[in-house]
Amino acid sequence: MDISEYQKEVDNWIKTIGVRYFSELTNMAILTEEVGEVARLISRMYGEQSFKTEMSIVEQKLKLADELADIIWVVTCIANQTGIDLTQSLALNMEKKSLRDKNRHLSNKKLK
Repeated sequence: MDISEYQKEVDNWIKTIGVRYFSELTNMAILTEEVGEVARLISRMYGEQSFKTEMSIVEQKLKLADELADIIWVVTCIANQTGIDLTQSLALNMEKKSLRDKNRHLSNKKLK
C-alpha cells in the first residue's frame, strides 16, 4: 500500500468505525504519548534500562513495530485533518534533505 492509499484507508476507518477524528490538539497529545512509548521501548531494548517483566526479543520487536505503526497512524490522522498530502510532503522533504546534506555527511570526520 502506498502512502496516499494509507491516508484514504485511515480516513475511511475514522469515518466508518472511529465515528470522527479527534481534534488536532488531542491527536498531538496522542502523538506525544506514542513517541514516549517508543522511547521507553528503545531505552529498554538498546539502553541500560530493563523491562519490568521479561520479554523475548520477538515480543520486544512486535511491541516496537506496533508502537511505530501507532505513530504513523496518528501522524496520518493529523495530515488528513489538516489537508496535508503526505506523499508530496515526503518527496519534497527528501529533496530538501538531499540538497542540504549532499556533502555534509560525507565530509563529517565523526562519521568515518
